[in-house]
Amino acid sequence: MNFKIQNGNINDINEIFRLYKIATDFQKTRFTVHWPEFDKMLIETEIFENRQWKIVTDDKIACIWATTFNDPQIWEEKNDDPSIYIHRIATNPDFRGQNLVGQIVEWAKAYAVEKQKKYIRMDTVGDNPGLIDYYTKCGFDFLGLLKLKNTTGLPTHYDNATVSLFQLTLNQH
Repeated sequence: MNFKIQNGNINDINEIFRLYKIATDFQKTRFTVHWPEFDKMLIETEIFENRQWKIVTDDKIACIWATTFNDPQIWEEKNDDPSIYIHRIATNPDFRGQNLVGQIVEWAKAYAVEKQKKYIRMDTVGDNPGLIDYYTKCGFDFLGLLKLKNTTGLPTHYDNATVSLFQLTLNQH
């Protein structure tokens, strides 16, 4: 299949929320912590700031995610490092098993270099051995668990949470 990575747009809102709902429903079957219903304004802001992304094939959205260059409440003092942060990867069930996270990682490497960043970072809520294994196979180093101190303004699944931290260091020459 021919996959293209591009920014999400306002016409994608319904599909973005549909994919979040599918992902959240799946999380509820496996984990005690799951995504809340995200605020529409958050997603619209990410779209308008070109931080909402999608993988598209044959005019279908296969996967979505968001990026930011700041994540101080999760990464604390490491937030000062030049990094891109990836959030909320949600895959369309019709496209599972197609290594879309691998494609996101390859895209993120080029995007991070273009934006003069040294690290690609992600977090997941909780201690999830399956996801830890998966993300390390995708090239991330598992940095360990961190109990969040200040979650004001973060989505509710971060309240009183411990997160798994992941980092991919770019080799810049």
